[in-house]
Amino acid sequence: MGHIRSDIQAVLDNDPAARNTWEVIFTYSGLHAIWAHRLAHAFHRRGMPTLARWISQVSRFFTGIEIHPGAQIGRGLFIDHGMGVVIGETCEIGENVVIYQGVTLGGTGKERGKRHPTIGNNVVISSGAKVLGSFTVGDNVNIGANSVVLSEVPDNSTVVGIPGRIVKRNGVRVKDRLDHTQMPDPVVEMFRQMQAEIQQLRSELARVGGQPEPQSASEDGQAETEEGKQPISSGRNTRP
Repeated sequence: MGHIRSDIQAVLDNDPAARNTWEVIFTYSGLHAIWAHRLAHAFHRRGMPTLARWISQVSRFFTGIEIHPGAQIGRGLFIDHGMGVVIGETCEIGENVVIYQGVTLGGTGKERGKRHPTIGNNVVISSGAKVLGSFTVGDNVNIGANSVVLSEVPDNSTVVGIPGRIVKRNGVRVKDRLDHTQMPDPVVEMFRQMQAEIQQLRSELARVGGQPEPQSASEDGQAETEEGKQPISSGRNTRP
Protein backbone atom coordinates (compact mmCIF):
# COMPACT_ATOMS: atom_id res chain seq x y z
CA MET A 1 0.00 0.00 0.00
CA GLY A 2 2.89 2.34 0.71
CA HIS A 3 4.27 1.86 -2.80
CA ILE A 4 0.87 2.71 -4.32
CA ARG A 5 0.64 5.97 -2.39
CA SER A 6 4.19 6.99 -3.25
CA ASP A 7 3.60 6.18 -6.94
CA ILE A 8 0.50 8.40 -7.04
CA GLN A 9 2.25 11.18 -5.16
CA ALA A 10 5.16 11.03 -7.61
CA VAL A 11 2.78 11.85 -10.46
CA LEU A 12 1.20 14.74 -8.56
CA ASP A 13 4.63 16.12 -7.63
CA ASN A 14 6.19 15.91 -11.09
CA ASP A 15 3.38 16.60 -13.55
CA PRO A 16 1.67 20.03 -13.33
CA ALA A 17 -1.09 18.68 -15.60
CA ALA A 18 -2.18 16.18 -12.94
CA ARG A 19 -5.23 17.73 -11.28
CA ASN A 20 -6.30 15.18 -8.71
CA THR A 21 -5.78 11.63 -7.46
CA TRP A 22 -8.67 10.07 -9.39
CA GLU A 23 -7.45 11.48 -12.68
CA VAL A 24 -3.98 10.06 -11.98
CA ILE A 25 -5.31 6.62 -11.09
CA PHE A 26 -7.51 6.21 -14.15
CA THR A 27 -5.64 8.04 -16.93
CA TYR A 28 -1.87 7.76 -16.40
CA SER A 29 -0.45 4.84 -18.41
CA GLY A 30 2.95 5.18 -16.76
CA LEU A 31 1.36 4.55 -13.39
CA HIS A 32 -0.54 1.56 -14.77
CA ALA A 33 2.70 0.09 -16.16
CA ILE A 34 4.42 0.44 -12.78
CA TRP A 35 1.57 -1.23 -10.92
CA ALA A 36 1.45 -4.07 -13.47
CA HIS A 37 5.19 -4.48 -13.02
CA ARG A 38 4.89 -4.73 -9.24
CA LEU A 39 2.41 -7.58 -9.71
CA ALA A 40 4.59 -9.28 -12.34
CA HIS A 41 7.68 -8.86 -10.18
CA ALA A 42 5.93 -10.58 -7.27
CA PHE A 43 5.18 -13.63 -9.44
CA HIS A 44 8.72 -13.54 -10.83
CA ARG A 45 10.19 -13.72 -7.30
CA ARG A 46 7.90 -16.65 -6.46
CA GLY A 47 9.26 -18.74 -9.31
CA MET A 48 6.46 -18.20 -11.84
CA PRO A 49 8.32 -16.46 -14.68
CA THR A 50 5.87 -17.38 -17.45
CA LEU A 51 2.90 -15.80 -15.67
CA ALA A 52 5.07 -12.81 -14.81
CA ARG A 53 6.09 -12.32 -18.46
CA TRP A 54 2.47 -12.66 -19.58
CA ILE A 55 1.46 -9.85 -17.22
CA SER A 56 4.32 -7.65 -18.46
CA GLN A 57 3.39 -8.26 -22.10
CA VAL A 58 -0.26 -7.43 -21.50
CA SER A 59 0.87 -4.24 -19.79
CA ARG A 60 3.15 -3.45 -22.73
CA PHE A 61 0.24 -3.89 -25.14
CA PHE A 62 -1.97 -1.42 -23.28
CA THR A 63 0.64 1.14 -22.15
CA GLY A 64 3.49 0.96 -24.68
CA ILE A 65 5.93 0.57 -21.78
CA GLU A 66 7.98 -2.61 -21.46
CA ILE A 67 9.34 -3.47 -18.02
CA HIS A 68 10.87 -6.90 -17.50
CA PRO A 69 9.44 -8.65 -14.42
CA GLY A 70 12.94 -9.11 -13.03
CA ALA A 71 13.68 -5.38 -12.83
CA GLN A 72 13.80 -3.86 -9.34
CA ILE A 73 11.99 -0.54 -8.97
CA GLY A 74 12.02 1.70 -5.89
CA ARG A 75 9.35 4.02 -4.57
CA GLY A 76 8.21 7.14 -6.36
CA LEU A 77 9.11 6.23 -9.95
CA PHE A 78 7.37 8.53 -12.43
CA ILE A 79 7.18 7.55 -16.12
CA ASP A 80 5.89 10.56 -18.05
CA HIS A 81 4.50 10.08 -21.58
CA GLY A 82 6.09 6.66 -21.39
CA MET A 83 5.50 5.28 -24.89
CA GLY A 84 8.57 3.32 -25.97
CA VAL A 85 10.20 3.05 -22.54
CA VAL A 86 12.16 -0.21 -22.10
CA ILE A 87 13.59 -1.40 -18.76
CA GLY A 88 15.74 -4.54 -18.78
CA GLU A 89 15.69 -7.60 -16.55
CA THR A 90 18.62 -6.82 -14.24
CA CYS A 91 17.98 -3.09 -14.05
CA GLU A 92 17.74 -1.55 -10.59
CA ILE A 93 16.02 1.80 -10.11
CA GLY A 94 16.21 3.84 -6.91
CA GLU A 95 13.64 6.15 -5.37
CA ASN A 96 12.06 9.29 -6.85
CA VAL A 97 13.30 8.68 -10.38
CA VAL A 98 11.71 10.41 -13.40
CA ILE A 99 11.78 8.73 -16.82
CA TYR A 100 10.45 10.35 -19.99
CA GLN A 101 9.26 8.97 -23.32
CA GLY A 102 11.54 6.70 -25.38
CA VAL A 103 14.10 5.90 -22.66
CA THR A 104 15.95 2.58 -22.78
CA LEU A 105 17.68 1.07 -19.76
CA GLY A 106 19.28 -1.86 -21.52
CA GLY A 107 22.32 -4.04 -22.07
CA THR A 108 25.06 -4.09 -24.69
CA GLY A 109 25.21 -7.77 -25.65
CA LYS A 110 24.22 -11.32 -24.86
CA GLU A 111 26.19 -11.67 -21.64
CA ARG A 112 24.46 -13.26 -18.67
CA GLY A 113 24.18 -12.03 -15.12
CA LYS A 114 24.02 -8.35 -14.26
CA ARG A 115 23.92 -6.61 -17.66
CA HIS A 116 21.67 -3.58 -17.13
CA PRO A 117 22.33 -0.29 -15.32
CA THR A 118 21.72 0.59 -11.70
CA ILE A 119 19.99 3.97 -11.35
CA GLY A 120 20.40 5.93 -8.13
CA ASN A 121 17.92 8.12 -6.28
CA ASN A 122 16.46 11.40 -7.59
CA VAL A 123 17.61 10.80 -11.17
CA VAL A 124 15.98 12.41 -14.23
CA ILE A 125 16.35 10.61 -17.57
CA SER A 126 15.09 12.76 -20.43
CA SER A 127 13.31 11.74 -23.63
CA GLY A 128 15.08 9.31 -25.94
CA ALA A 129 18.08 8.72 -23.67
CA LYS A 130 19.78 5.32 -23.74
CA VAL A 131 21.61 3.98 -20.70
CA LEU A 132 23.31 0.77 -21.80
CA GLY A 133 25.46 -1.60 -19.76
CA SER A 134 26.11 -2.84 -16.26
CA PHE A 135 27.25 0.25 -14.37
CA THR A 136 25.92 2.71 -11.82
CA VAL A 137 24.31 6.08 -12.40
CA GLY A 138 24.69 7.98 -9.14
CA ASP A 139 22.20 9.99 -7.11
CA ASN A 140 20.87 13.37 -8.27
CA VAL A 141 21.95 12.85 -11.88
CA ASN A 142 20.33 14.50 -14.91
CA ILE A 143 20.66 12.75 -18.27
CA GLY A 144 19.91 14.92 -21.31
CA ALA A 145 17.51 14.06 -24.12
CA ASN A 146 18.80 11.53 -26.69
CA SER A 147 22.03 11.00 -24.78
CA VAL A 148 23.73 7.60 -24.96
CA VAL A 149 25.34 6.75 -21.62
CA LEU A 150 27.85 3.88 -21.74
CA SER A 151 29.87 4.33 -18.56
CA GLU A 152 29.47 5.11 -14.87
CA VAL A 153 28.13 8.51 -13.85
CA PRO A 154 29.08 9.99 -10.43
CA ASP A 155 26.62 11.64 -8.08
CA ASN A 156 25.31 15.17 -8.73
CA SER A 157 26.22 15.20 -12.43
CA THR A 158 24.61 16.28 -15.70
CA VAL A 159 25.27 14.15 -18.79
CA VAL A 160 24.59 15.03 -22.45
CA GLY A 161 25.70 13.90 -25.89
CA ILE A 162 26.62 10.74 -27.82
CA PRO A 163 28.45 9.16 -26.17
CA GLY A 164 27.37 10.79 -22.92
CA ARG A 165 29.73 13.38 -21.43
CA ILE A 166 29.58 14.97 -18.00
CA VAL A 167 29.04 18.70 -18.52
CA LYS A 168 28.26 19.67 -14.93
CA ARG A 169 29.23 18.17 -11.58
CA ASN A 170 28.26 19.41 -8.12
CA GLY A 171 26.76 22.51 -9.72
CA VAL A 172 30.00 23.45 -11.53
CA ARG A 173 30.44 23.25 -15.29
CA VAL A 174 33.13 20.85 -16.45
CA LYS A 175 35.95 22.61 -18.31
CA ASP A 176 35.97 20.37 -21.39
CA ARG A 177 32.19 20.31 -21.67
CA LEU A 178 30.45 19.86 -25.00
CA ASP A 179 29.21 23.28 -26.16
CA HIS A 180 26.15 22.73 -28.35
CA THR A 181 26.10 26.43 -29.35
CA GLN A 182 29.48 26.08 -31.10
CA MET A 183 28.88 22.92 -33.10
CA PRO A 184 30.41 23.00 -36.65
CA ASP A 185 28.22 22.91 -39.75
CA PRO A 186 29.32 19.77 -41.70
CA VAL A 187 27.80 21.00 -44.98
CA VAL A 188 29.67 24.31 -44.90
CA GLU A 189 32.90 22.54 -43.94
CA MET A 190 32.49 20.13 -46.87
CA PHE A 191 32.03 22.98 -49.39
CA ARG A 192 35.08 24.79 -48.02
CA GLN A 193 37.16 21.67 -48.44
CA MET A 194 35.89 21.13 -51.99
CA GLN A 195 36.68 24.74 -52.90
CA ALA A 196 40.23 24.40 -51.60
CA GLU A 197 40.76 21.16 -53.57
CA ILE A 198 39.42 22.72 -56.80
CA GLN A 199 41.78 25.68 -56.43
CA GLN A 200 44.71 23.31 -55.86
CA LEU A 201 43.82 21.28 -58.96
CA ARG A 202 43.63 24.45 -61.09
CA SER A 203 47.07 25.51 -59.94
CA GLU A 204 48.58 22.10 -60.69
CA LEU A 205 47.00 21.96 -64.18
CA ALA A 206 48.33 25.42 -64.95
CA ARG A 207 51.87 24.41 -63.97
CA VAL A 208 51.78 21.17 -65.98
CA GLY A 209 50.54 22.98 -69.11
CA GLY A 210 53.13 25.71 -68.81
CA GLN A 211 50.42 28.28 -68.51
CA PRO A 212 50.28 31.01 -65.91
CA GLU A 213 47.56 30.80 -63.37
CA PRO A 214 44.31 32.43 -64.53
CA GLN A 215 44.40 36.21 -64.34
CA SER A 216 41.93 38.90 -65.09
CA ALA A 217 41.96 40.57 -68.54
CA SER A 218 43.02 43.93 -67.06
CA GLU A 219 46.29 42.42 -65.81
CA ASP A 220 47.25 40.90 -69.19
CA GLY A 221 48.44 43.40 -71.81
CA GLN A 222 47.98 40.99 -74.73
CA ALA A 223 45.13 38.79 -75.93
CA GLU A 224 45.52 35.06 -75.36
CA THR A 225 45.89 32.95 -78.49
CA GLU A 226 45.66 29.24 -79.28
CA GLU A 227 48.63 27.00 -78.59
CA GLY A 228 51.37 27.25 -81.23
CA LYS A 229 50.41 30.72 -82.50
CA GLN A 230 52.30 33.92 -81.84
CA PRO A 231 50.55 36.60 -79.85
CA ILE A 232 49.26 39.53 -81.89
CA SER A 233 51.11 42.75 -81.10
CA SER A 234 49.08 45.76 -80.31
CA GLY A 235 51.52 48.06 -82.19
CA ARG A 236 51.83 48.72 -86.03
CA ASN A 237 53.63 46.28 -88.34
CA THR A 238 56.95 47.73 -89.64
CA ARG A 239 59.62 46.41 -91.94
CA PRO A 240 63.01 45.66 -90.47
